[in-house]
Amino acid sequence: MKKQERSLIPVGMTTVLPHAARRVRHLEETLLTTLGRWGYQEIIPPTFEYLDVLSAGLEPELIEKCYKFADRTTGRILLLRPDVTAQIARIVAMGMVGPSVPLRLCYRTTVFRHEPEHAGREREIFQVGAELIGVDDVAADGEILALMIECLKQLGLQSFKIALGHVGFFKALLARSGMSPDGQKRAEHAAARKDLPRLAEILAAERIPKGSARAILEAPGLYGREEVLARGQALAGHDRELRSALERLTDVYRLLGTAGLRDHLLLDLGEFRGFDYYDGVVFDVFAEGIGYELGGGGRYNHLIGRFGRDLPSTGFALDMDRLFRAMERIEDGYPSAQAEFLISAPIRHADRMFQVGQMLRQKGFRVVQAVVASPGLDAVGHAVAEGSRLGASAVVILGSPRVAADEALVVTEFPTGPDAGRSVKLAPKKVKIKDLLNLPIVRHPSSRVQPS
Repeated sequence: MKKQERSLIPVGMTTVLPHAARRVRHLEETLLTTLGRWGYQEIIPPTFEYLDVLSAGLEPELIEKCYKFADRTTGRILLLRPDVTAQIARIVAMGMVGPSVPLRLCYRTTVFRHEPEHAGREREIFQVGAELIGVDDVAADGEILALMIECLKQLGLQSFKIALGHVGFFKALLARSGMSPDGQKRAEHAAARKDLPRLAEILAAERIPKGSARAILEAPGLYGREEVLARGQALAGHDRELRSALERLTDVYRLLGTAGLRDHLLLDLGEFRGFDYYDGVVFDVFAEGIGYELGGGGRYNHLIGRFGRDLPSTGFALDMDRLFRAMERIEDGYPSAQAEFLISAPIRHADRMFQVGQMLRQKGFRVVQAVVASPGLDAVGHAVAEGSRLGASAVVILGSPRVAADEALVVTEFPTGPDAGRSVKLAPKKVKIKDLLNLPIVRHPSSRVQPS
């Protein structure tokens, strides 16, 4: 995009053009359908929140990134939604979805965060996610991970890995060392970025004993499979908190292994999420050829309690923009058609065109209508060229000479290669309009229309 064009669009905001919007909707619908099959119900949180209410679930660093403005009615400070998990925590704590647990909720929405332009991050982030609320056991951790894996597979994404860890392990290492609370916070941020030089500086400034410092510096590099658990046991020694975190992580890893999902997992004892409310098993997902996580999540047992109702929870969110880029690497990752039928007719047959289009749409087909200047052979060629451009499965021409009122000309084979998009010899077939429903049309999976 040229510099002048960039100046017309707010930095970090996205314009999704038709070809990409179609693909994004396909991704969203596939994900929500998968989530629904697992019993997760969609929730739509508000775009605005009161800062003084939602801030209980937001860390100071995220509050600094919020877009804030005054409510004209009350004078209170509003913010654009920066995080969905905190919103759902507030909604659940208020009892808005009822008192019964467990709750299985899912969403597709946008969050807004101010990021420096040089950081290369978007400020408008499209997300699809799920939350499992009210259960704290290995099965719940395993369910949310297996669900995320299933979502990615349903999209056709196969080459991905999940970095699986437990924030309690590294936090317990820091606490055991005797670090100050501020030092622990800075060390956690350095570990989350895998910035070992910075982590070493923090440990030196805190005057941590060499033995404890070595263990802390080793943990972020413990990345792999079963051997990671063995080394973690050695670092834990007899420390109860370290062993408890490691046991929970081991149990989740083994549970997913019995489900045949181990190939997608890599253990990471330095794994951290970007939000302080995570306090248990956490994870990030990465795809081949993409240099940043597609999403992630984990356990947050105390977040809802900040709003007044203490409930254990776990969940995940996927970044749709990053997922879109990962899917672009899969040749057949998206449906290409904008329509299954193109209906073409001269203006005097517009009423018939609308009737036929409605008949097909009621059966779940996507239909594009086009008015032509004349019903002659040139009109057929133009209609076929347009149908080919749209990726339609069939072109239906109404109002042609020597074709009965209850008939249409139909073309289902289109020119390709050097003949595509130009006039070629065509052999359209006469078909009864009522028989259009019986044509062998491939329904594209991105269609959101349900047949009646």
